[in-house]
Order: sequence, then C-alpha cells, then structure tokens
Amino acid sequence: MLSGSFSARAYLFFDTLLWIACLNLLWILFTLLGLGVLGAGPATAAAQIAVRKRARGDAMPLLRSFGANYFRNFGRANVLALPVLAAAVALSMNWNYFSASGDLFSQLMAAGIFVAAIFLAGATCYLFPLYARYELPLGQYLLTSSRFAFRHLAGTVILLFLSAAAFYASTTVPGLIPFFSIGAWLYVTGWLCDRFFTANDESVAGNPAAGADIPAGKGSIPSASVA
Repeated sequence: MLSGSFSARAYLFFDTLLWIACLNLLWILFTLLGLGVLGAGPATAAAQIAVRKRARGDAMPLLRSFGANYFRNFGRANVLALPVLAAAVALSMNWNYFSASGDLFSQLMAAGIFVAAIFLAGATCYLFPLYARYELPLGQYLLTSSRFAFRHLAGTVILLFLSAAAFYASTTVPGLIPFFSIGAWLYVTGWLCDRFFTANDESVAGNPAAGADIPAGKGSIPSASVA
C-alpha cells in the first residue's frame, strides 16, 4: 500500500514536471509567433486557461488546447496585456530617470514609482488567472485584479515572493528559462490564484453582506476561452 502510494505520488510529480516543461516551451514558441509584444498576452492567457483546466482534472491534450485558446483569445488578451506592458515600460523609464538624480524630490519620486511598480506587479499576477476563470467585460479585469490584490494582501505578498524567486532563479541559472522558469511561474501562480478565487467565492457565498471583490454570477471560464 505504501509502495503503491509512493509510486503514484512520484508519477504525479514527474508528470507535473513534464507538463510544466511543455507549458514553458509552448509559451515561448507562441510568444515568438506573435513577435514577442503581441504574443506574450495571448500566450499567457492560453497558459492560464490550461493551468485552470489541469487544476480541475481536465486531461485535454496541452498542445491542442494551448493553440486553440491562443488564437481564440489573441485580440482580447492583447487588450489586457498591452496597457500593462506600456505601464511597466513607463514606470521603468521614469524610475531610471529619477533614481539617477541625487536630490530629495527625485528620490521621493523614485520611491513612489517603485511602490507603484510593486502594486502593478501584484495586480498583474491575478490578471490572467482572473481572465481564465471569470467572464467579465474587458475593462473590468485590470480594475478587479487591482482591487483583489489590494484587499488580499497576504496572497499578493505570496505571489510577489514567488515571482521574485522565479526571477532570481532565472537570472542565477539562465538555463532554467527555456525549460522550467516561465512554465513553473505560470503553473504555481495560476494554481494559487484559482485557490484564492475559490476561497473568495465561498466567503462571499457564506456572507453576501460582506460584498464581493469579483462581480457575482461570473464564476465560469469565458465562453470565448473554452477550447
């Protein structure tokens, strides 16, 4: 019994590692297919939809599901991703400009920009897992992910820590990037966000008077995202 249980857990562990490696490769290939800037958003959306399906026990082939959701969500995912990318670039450029100056005003501006960048990163961690789970108007996804990040600070800190750890590991061992780094980050953050959203839904269902962070009645994968 013990041996069988260990074998099953070992199989699941290595199967998950292989799935993450495949997810990593698909994300890179489909991002390059969209010339980087236009491919990152749809690839991330397709990856988070795949992560959510796996979390629910859906055994659909990864390549077919990923490709279908990439093309099906190409426009919508770019509407979500491009403003975030633009904001990240703007924050980075402004931080570089102000941090290079030694006067008090510039240092305060640099500190404020750094805080804004941390908050943007936290909200972005929720953005595509939110898209994979809920059907909302496009304009509400970033607003809802920002509100969720602010109101659930413990979960946001965990996601930011994992993101920083993934970045550090990737810069320390660059060989991880083509095989595991991106896929592992997408899988772990997507899995955690799905748990956070489930806990939030259950909390709201048990206490409707508390108010919902996510609009009620939208607890399903977007119809445009289903393979």
